Amino acid sequence: MLDHADARERMVARQIASRGVRNERVLDAMRQVPREMFVSEAMQEFAYEDSPLPIEAGQTISQPFIVAAMIEAAGLDPGDRVLEIGAGSGYAAAVLSRIVSRVFAIERHANLATTAAARLKALGYDNVDVRPGDGTLGWADEAPFDAIIVSAGGPSIPHALQEQLELGGRLLIPVGPSGDQRLLKITRVSATHFEEDDLGGVAFVPLIGAHAWQEDSDTDERVIRFRPTTLPKSLPQKIAAAAEELPDIEDPTFAEAFDRFASARVVLLGEASHGTCEFYRARAAITRRLVERHDFSIVGAEADWPDAAAYDRFVRHRPTLTSGEKPFQRFPTWMWRNAEFAAFLNDLRAINATRPDGERAGFYGLDLYSLSASIRAVLDYLDKVDPDAAEVARQRYGCLSPWANEPQAYGRMAISKGYAFCEAGVLKTLTALLEKELAYSVQDGESFLDASANARLVKNAEAYYRAMYYGAAESWNLRDTHMFETLCAILDAKGPNAKAVVWAHNSHIGNAAATEMGQVRDEINLGQLCRARFGDEAALIGFGMHTGTVACADDWDEPMRVKALRPSLPDSYERLAHDSGKGRFLLDVRQGQRDEVRKALLAPRLERFIGVIYRPETERWSHYSSCSLPEQFDAYVWFDETKAVTPLDTTTGHGAEDTYPFGL
Repeated sequence: MLDHADARERMVARQIASRGVRNERVLDAMRQVPREMFVSEAMQEFAYEDSPLPIEAGQTISQPFIVAAMIEAAGLDPGDRVLEIGAGSGYAAAVLSRIVSRVFAIERHANLATTAAARLKALGYDNVDVRPGDGTLGWADEAPFDAIIVSAGGPSIPHALQEQLELGGRLLIPVGPSGDQRLLKITRVSATHFEEDDLGGVAFVPLIGAHAWQEDSDTDERVIRFRPTTLPKSLPQKIAAAAEELPDIEDPTFAEAFDRFASARVVLLGEASHGTCEFYRARAAITRRLVERHDFSIVGAEADWPDAAAYDRFVRHRPTLTSGEKPFQRFPTWMWRNAEFAAFLNDLRAINATRPDGERAGFYGLDLYSLSASIRAVLDYLDKVDPDAAEVARQRYGCLSPWANEPQAYGRMAISKGYAFCEAGVLKTLTALLEKELAYSVQDGESFLDASANARLVKNAEAYYRAMYYGAAESWNLRDTHMFETLCAILDAKGPNAKAVVWAHNSHIGNAAATEMGQVRDEINLGQLCRARFGDEAALIGFGMHTGTVACADDWDEPMRVKALRPSLPDSYERLAHDSGKGRFLLDVRQGQRDEVRKALLAPRLERFIGVIYRPETERWSHYSSCSLPEQFDAYVWFDETKAVTPLDTTTGHGAEDTYPFGL
């Protein structure tokens, strides 16, 4: 069960203080108010996520950071009287009540106002008055106010609110149409003069009222009538002008547009879900061209090394091993056992058939979940090349053997005992193997690469399964660092001219420093590490979609299903791409390429992340995160409508659950 008090402390530290909110009264108030009490029971597990959450009447409770930032910008003192417009669930009013002497809150939905008032009273916040009404008219009977905070975006600044400010009073209000709102701070400096400061871009629900947007009540769906205005070219129009339309994936010219990345040492190809047909087919076409035309010889993937090694033997025409289970039998089988990927493997095998053995492109797994299979692979290798070393390794790995098939149980045991039982042994096995690299690799360099990769996997997996019980960030960072180390080891083994294509989820290949992952959760990823090491010789290419179907599961280890994708959210990058009217395109957002659209896209927006698990009912909170797309990727590949991959076999063995919330 989530420890709400602990989550609240982490929220204040990571989401608010780390982003620049410094006012101690504001931070203390955010620590005191239980946000979980202002949302439905179903949403309480998301109460301390860095996002708005739904409440009744189709409204939302604002993102914690924006609540804190607006309150800090209002410059409040303990004796102040504050008016809040758009009380919603009452959360912001509750925070304000811990800072000032009196809070007046208006909510246009009567049922929300009643619920908020009852909730605040039950929590003992007795210095708050809540009433239903039109917030654009203010609360004249209680004016003037030292500050007015408006939690919805209007087309302009309501005159009534300005007039209800005390001399020196501050009004915080989002102004502008959806998708182009600015947070303004209005300070009353005299009876007739007001100063205005622009505090930056924001995204709020519309402010409805006599002096704001008008609501059409004659329809079942809410329609906001925007007042006529002359606008510059919209962002979707800028995307449409800058985007390079792509032909059908089966068209031989589809991948030509990606020749611009052929000089890179590493080309990372993403995906917005693990179960989308177009992503696999597009990556296959791009990879084939890079292998055939531009001397790429490594295809790395978000897959386990021993399983990928079986595919590698197939594509490089090497003997098939008769021992061990078939590859990729554990959940989620459809990720690497689907018709689209099988077609790519056949194509890669055909390309390799025309080349000498030393020049054939290989397929390599970068992930670390195959603890049991990797232990077996290391021991099998040492049995052949150094039986004495194999016996020592068996003794060292013996510590892990009780948990080899259920490694998360080792993590639980290690944390409960307070120390790492097996860390020293698995590290010594890896270092001993690497110390004998020259002697071992003379016998068979490829076999040594396989053994050392498996030994590295065992070492890192031991640390990963311990870390998963300390927190998601630490385990995520260990996992992506392992993928990076494995990729670098392959490149080093193949020589200074070797070049690699990597297939992994957008969350792994985009630069995490430009996303909520890195900025709030302190997570690093493969793309960020590649950028740091290879600079401009790393090309990070993200993929996105608007609607269609996707192969996924309801939860970990549950059967695969094909689900309909909900259309992308209005405040997302995906909706901008959809609104461009282009069904399939490549958008190059590197500096010096499409600078106008790059600059326009820099402000963080929502971006969709679907892994092997897809929960449409909580999509906004389960599958969206804030990112700056031009800083995250070098290019973005768009498919407006997509369909699910075609699984070859959905029979699974039991898989260890991934600790990352989306199962990426």
